[in-house]
Amino acid sequence: MTQNNDRREELLALYADLRVADVRDGMDWMMRHHYGSMVPEIRPLWRTRAVGIARTARYLPYRGEVPKMTPEEYTEWSGWYYGNVCTYPWIAAIEKGDFCVIDQSGVNAGLMGSNNAMDGLINGATGYVTNGGVRDTDEVILQKVPFWSRMISQGMVQGRLQFDAFDIPVEVGGVLVHPGDVVVADGDGVIVVPQDIAFDVAKYARREMEGDKASRRQKY
Repeated sequence: MTQNNDRREELLALYADLRVADVRDGMDWMMRHHYGSMVPEIRPLWRTRAVGIARTARYLPYRGEVPKMTPEEYTEWSGWYYGNVCTYPWIAAIEKGDFCVIDQSGVNAGLMGSNNAMDGLINGATGYVTNGGVRDTDEVILQKVPFWSRMISQGMVQGRLQFDAFDIPVEVGGVLVHPGDVVVADGDGVIVVPQDIAFDVAKYARREMEGDKASRRQKY
């Protein structure tokens, strides 16, 4: 990662209680009106919120052919595919406080599901966002895994996706995300704050949040 632990912890604390709307306001105050907010199609799988430091990964459409096989042969080929083509090396690299940002090239496939999503949480991930799909969604919700995606998918990755790289800049939801950026997500969607302006954005976002709280308190 590009940040030392003290800086990571400070950023996570600053953004811990900020809403996406507050962060959007903070970005506006820094004249980044047209940057940071992922497209509205990136939606939460269930109503929750998460904050973290971007851990990025990229997957590409599979360019090979799926050979004609018997079901028994397919079982063996499927295991080979996971071990050699569509691998998940970034999950082992996850640190506490990471928000996993996955560019899967818009492919309609369940790269993440109820099993491997739990692996990331066990390693310290706070949430996931992808421009592709997630599957096993009933279980993902039951397990309370914070997840934002462009679609819900049924299919597995075999013959659909191949791993490319991780800890690199990726484009998800119309936003260029660098490892180390701050990611905030809730019912309003997902917003990404570049790490070089993250402290300033937090200052103005908090000012707007506190003003909103004071105004609503009078109405209550």
